[in-house]
Amino acid sequence: MGLIDGLMGNAGRIDPAQAQQEYAKLLGNGEQIYSAYLLVRDAMLFTDRRLILVDKQGLSGRKVSYHSIPYRSITHFAVETAGTFDLDAELVIWIAGSSEPLQKRFNRQVDIYEVQGILSHFVAV
Repeated sequence: MGLIDGLMGNAGRIDPAQAQQEYAKLLGNGEQIYSAYLLVRDAMLFTDRRLILVDKQGLSGRKVSYHSIPYRSITHFAVETAGTFDLDAELVIWIAGSSEPLQKRFNRQVDIYEVQGILSHFVAV
């Protein structure tokens, strides 16, 4: 992920094995990270059980918020692909009990169809 993409708020893919090691304390027994994305300091982790949003707060990033969303709580989602002049793709997720959808942007290096496929697989289970 390039610096410009990070500053614009676009997420880039990170190695799931690296994320598995880095966020091992968050995971349940046997839980596996299938896909992970980095957004400047924040992260979005797709596990076999849930979606985890990691929000590093403050200047130092020492305070961290972890938001766990079970796939069964996702009512629906949408993806928007990057266009010729639009440099990013977007993922929008609606969560039961929340009035506002969750929105994340991804740079061109991320296959938004892969992200959509991961959600389709786990939400449909």
